[in-house]
Amino acid sequence: MVYVVSYDLRKPGQDYKGLFDELQASATWWHFLESTWLIATSEGASELYDRLRMHLDQGDSILIIQAGTDMQGWLPKEAWEWIERELLGVR
Repeated sequence: MVYVVSYDLRKPGQDYKGLFDELQASATWWHFLESTWLIATSEGASELYDRLRMHLDQGDSILIIQAGTDMQGWLPKEAWEWIERELLGVR
């Protein structure tokens, strides 16, 4: 399963290293856009959220949504290769 994790971190000066470390602890991930990660994991969205929420402040926002196959965008070749491999199973 691949999830899109997008967030707004609103507390200026807050140390979000724990959040970034937790995202990187996922099985496989891609992070090219500033506030968006693609996370490939066997977890469900609720399990992933439970891992991440302890690293957020009350005013922050987060969205975790399953990625689909209808997509388009302007990303580097490496990003599309990761998406094809992890989301579409193209090897």
